[in-house]
Amino acid sequence: MARRRRYELTDGQFERIEEALPEVDGRGRPYEDHRKVVNGIFWVLRSGAPWRDLPERYGSWKTVYDRFRRWAEDGTLQSIVEKLQGELDAEGRIDWEQFNVDSTTIRASRSAAGGPTDDKKGTTSREDSGVSPALGYGRGGFSTKIHLVTDGNGLPMGALLTAGQRHEAPFFTEVMDAVRVPRTVGRPRKRPEAVAGDRAYDSEENRRWCWRRNIESVIPARNGMHTGPGRPPTCDEEKYERRNVIERLVGRLKERRRVATRYEKKASHYKAMLQWAFIGEYLKH
Repeated sequence: MARRRRYELTDGQFERIEEALPEVDGRGRPYEDHRKVVNGIFWVLRSGAPWRDLPERYGSWKTVYDRFRRWAEDGTLQSIVEKLQGELDAEGRIDWEQFNVDSTTIRASRSAAGGPTDDKKGTTSREDSGVSPALGYGRGGFSTKIHLVTDGNGLPMGALLTAGQRHEAPFFTEVMDAVRVPRTVGRPRKRPEAVAGDRAYDSEENRRWCWRRNIESVIPARNGMHTGPGRPPTCDEEKYERRNVIERLVGRLKERRRVATRYEKKASHYKAMLQWAFIGEYLKH
């Protein structure tokens, strides 16, 4: 058996995602093996190298890139993410007691500039439509912001991309709605018992959203910002301390250099890199 190189999947890891990949019909030109392509994607994800620098052992760089792009756009990648989330949930590995939200700003390379915009003025919408570049100028310069939600164990459950200067609070409900864990029976599961976030997520709208869904809000109030009637909202300090798992996840995700720096022009392609990083985290379990 060939020696497994750095960043490549084991036999067991590839078996967990193999059935979610498109079938090979054998017609036309010889079809590159899926496993070789997936390992090539992980090599680019971890190394941060351009697609053209892909080692020859993974086949044509264009074949690997084309399949990366196709799977990101035809729903294949999302089906792999949902399949692994469903398996982890069935095995009791997803902690629904408390979810955690946070964001991180990602520096964008010059190569990320010049993508399509939403209108003639070059402005961008806040949604990740796959056309909007989700790029802007924040404190970190030319950047993208990842809005992230994890379970209580630090497993990534969903993400949203915006321009780097966007504030966290307006996107709290959107990133929470990104959670859809399929089950063998019934609707996908979406709601945890509690959700923790830092003071950036403190808003009356976000607290009402949690209250209407019977979710405990573990979000501390910003000092001097409570202006409504009654007492300032309280926050369970013990539960709040548990949210450090999302900060550790951000550190692990940024070990993949294609996540730590954005090179892709299209937001959907950068989000695909992020989803492959999620898959890497799921396969550790």
